This record gives sequence, structure tokens and C-alpha cells, in this order.
Amino acid sequence: MRVNYGYIKLLVLIVLVGVLYAFTNTRNKTRVITKPRIEFTSSDNLFLTHDNVSKLLIQNPKGLNNKNKEIIDLNELESALNSNPMVKNAEVYMSVNGQLSAQIEQKRPIARVHTNASYYIDDEGSYMPLSANYSARVPLVTGTVYKTKLDKVYQIAKVIDEDQFLKQHVIEIRQDKNEEISLRLRQFDFEVNVGDLRKLEKKINNFKAFYKKAIKDKTINTYSSVNLRFDNQVICTKK
Repeated sequence: MRVNYGYIKLLVLIVLVGVLYAFTNTRNKTRVITKPRIEFTSSDNLFLTHDNVSKLLIQNPKGLNNKNKEIIDLNELESALNSNPMVKNAEVYMSVNGQLSAQIEQKRPIARVHTNASYYIDDEGSYMPLSANYSARVPLVTGTVYKTKLDKVYQIAKVIDEDQFLKQHVIEIRQDKNEEISLRLRQFDFEVNVGDLRKLEKKINNFKAFYKKAIKDKTINTYSSVNLRFDNQVICTKK
């Protein structure tokens, strides 16, 4: 009886591949997670560092060090990162070789409250704590401001952030007890009284027209205040 060595070789090959796959799969499942890879997106200014994020992952309720990849809960790790008030969005994933990675999008501050407490307001109007790693150059917010009621301050801060002229010149937003707004400029010492935020776009356009004319006439340093409260005019007070 002739032995078909071709079939025997094929069978041995199939068994060998199966054994190697099972061994590799078992080893991969029990691979121990070490230091995660951290990637920050869309920002060069790191309020959080790579080490900060690693510690957040490691210090989550179930820990991370010395865990194999099969018992790592990626959703739980994402929740731990997203609960940080400096994080806008976090995604955690794992490669086939067991490398744990996290992509972090930080919040972006547009104003810094400086009253009895200090913190940022981000570009979605939310609270954001200060960072020991980086300080953003954004307008200061002073006066009567409450963390639970930031809507008016956020509204004017967002307008300033999105307007290149205002972003260049405004260094302080002040809100009084009646929630009326005034501004301070970088180069000039007069106060810009905005009042309430109704017809804000028109008030800003009136101010730009005044500023352009006052610069041209070289009178801009002669004023102590500029009042934008009225719709169709800018009222100035001289020093």
C-alpha cells in the first residue's frame, strides 16, 4: 500500500499552524499592559502632560499596571479620562500586540475668571481648571462672576475669541452685579462700556468705527471711557 506523503505533510502543516495560533492567541491574551501611549490632538499647548494622562489611566478604580489585556475595560478608561475637567474628548484603544493607546483632545480656554476663584471658561462655556503646566493668554474676567452662571461672560468672551480685532485688543472683561459688561484694552486705558448684550454685533461695529476714526484723528488717548449702551451712537468721556 502506497503512503500519500503529500496528505501527511498537509495534515502536519495544518496541525502545526493550529498549535502556533493557539499559543500566540493565549500569549497575546495574557500580555501584561505596561506604559500606555498618549497622543494629544489639535493643540500644541499642553494643559495636561503625557505623565498626567498616564496617571489618570493607572489610578482609575480598577487600576492598570500588571493587568493583562483581556481584563482591561476600555470604556471604563475612556470614562476616567473624559471625567477630567481639562479633557474635551478621549478615546482609548488597544492594538493587536497589546499596546494601550489614548487620544486626548483638550478643552480650549477663551477667558480666565480672576475673582475670589480662578479658572478658565472653555469655548463651549464650561468650567475648566487652571493648569500647572501651561497658562493661556486669554482675557481676564473680573467683577461679579459665579461659576454656576457664566452665560453672559461666555457670550462676550466667545465674540472676542472669534473676532480678530477684539482678540488683539481686549485684555479684560468686567461684569457688574447687574450683569452689565465693560471691557479694558491692551494699549489704551479707557473703559469700554458695553452694557447688556442686546444688539451686541451693532455695538461692536460702532466701537470699531469709533476706534478707526479716533486713531486717524489721534484723539484716542484723550478719553477715559467709551459708552456703547446706545444703539446709534458712541458717547465718549474725556479725561
